[in-house]
Amino acid sequence: MNKERPIILITNDDGITAPGIRALVNAVQDLGDIVVVAPDSPQSGMGHAITIGKPLRLHPVNVIEGVQCWQTSGTPVDCVKLARDKVLHRKPTICLSGINHGANHSINVIYSGTMSAAMEAAIEGIPSVGFSLLDYNFDADFTIASKVVRAVTKRMLEHSLQEHTLLNVNIPKVDEKDFKGIKFCRQAHAKWAEDFDERIDPRGEKYFWMVGKFINLDRGSDTDVEALKNGFASIVPIRFDLTDIQTKNKLEKEWNGIL
Repeated sequence: MNKERPIILITNDDGITAPGIRALVNAVQDLGDIVVVAPDSPQSGMGHAITIGKPLRLHPVNVIEGVQCWQTSGTPVDCVKLARDKVLHRKPTICLSGINHGANHSINVIYSGTMSAAMEAAIEGIPSVGFSLLDYNFDADFTIASKVVRAVTKRMLEHSLQEHTLLNVNIPKVDEKDFKGIKFCRQAHAKWAEDFDERIDPRGEKYFWMVGKFINLDRGSDTDVEALKNGFASIVPIRFDLTDIQTKNKLEKEWNGIL
C-alpha cells in the first residue's frame, strides 16, 4: 500500500455481497487505499455483539475488482477487531460502515450492527461513520447516498478529527429533485412499540414473530427523524460514553451519604 495515501477501512452488517457496501466502496475508492472486512452473511440487529466460544473464520475474497476484501464468520464488531489486528496490523485513517439498507436514526443506533462496527472503530481511536439509507429494498437506489458518503468522507479526510469521533449519517429515500441537503441533528427520542405475534409452525409447535411499529415521541425540529422526514440527510455525532452527567450530578447532591 502507498503509505502517503489514507487507509480507509470499510465494513457493514448486511454482508460483503450487499449492494450497499459496493456503493460505499465506489463512492470513495479514489480517496485512499480501501480495505474491506465484512461479514460473510447478513448480521442486522446484532448491536455490539462479539464472538466468544467459537472459532472465527477470515478469508480473502474477490468480490470488488481492485479492492482488498476479506469476509469473516463473525459480527460487524468482530470485523473491525480482525481488520485492526490481522489484516491491517495498524490503525487505519478512518472507518466507514454501511451503506445500510434501512434506517439507523433515533433509538435504532442502539441495535444497529452498522453503527456498532463504526463505534468499535471509534473506541479504537479511529474516526468513524455509519451510513444508512432509508430503503430496505435489495435493489435500492444509492445515487443520493453515494453523494452524501463522498461529501462526508472528503471532509473527514480534509479536517483533523478527534480520534474517537463517531458520526451517524442517515439518508432519506427521496427523488434527487426532492433532496434538500445535509443537516447536523440530535438523536430523536423515539422507540419501537413491539409485540410478539404467536404462530404455529408446520409441525404444530408454537413460535413467536416480533412485530410492532415505530413511535416518534419527540416533537423537536432539530432531530434526525424530522430532518429525514423533510428530505434532508442527517448527521448525528455519537458518543460511546453513556454516562448521564446531569443525573450523576443530581444524585450526588440528593443521595449524599447514601451509605
